[in-house]
Amino acid sequence: MKLPLFSTCEDYSLLENMNKLTSLKYMEMKDISINISRNLQDLNNKYASLQPYLDQINKIEEQVTSLEQAAYKLDAYSKKLEARFKKLEKR
Repeated sequence: MKLPLFSTCEDYSLLENMNKLTSLKYMEMKDISINISRNLQDLNNKYASLQPYLDQINKIEEQVTSLEQAAYKLDAYSKKLEARFKKLEKR
């Protein structure tokens, strides 16, 4: 009769140890998730502080694109003028 009772006691002891370990593991996971959350918040704050600079970069990029298009138009116009000048020069 004592053998089944001893086995049940061991089972409960094992379950208790497993619960303690699981609880510790969840506490570790909680700490990790808190750290991740803090780091994410820090990154979001840094990104927000960089946003005005990113907006400036986007505006500069748009202006460069516009300037580039104007340069291509000017180049095409100057080539037409050069061709007309050469044509008039041959007369």
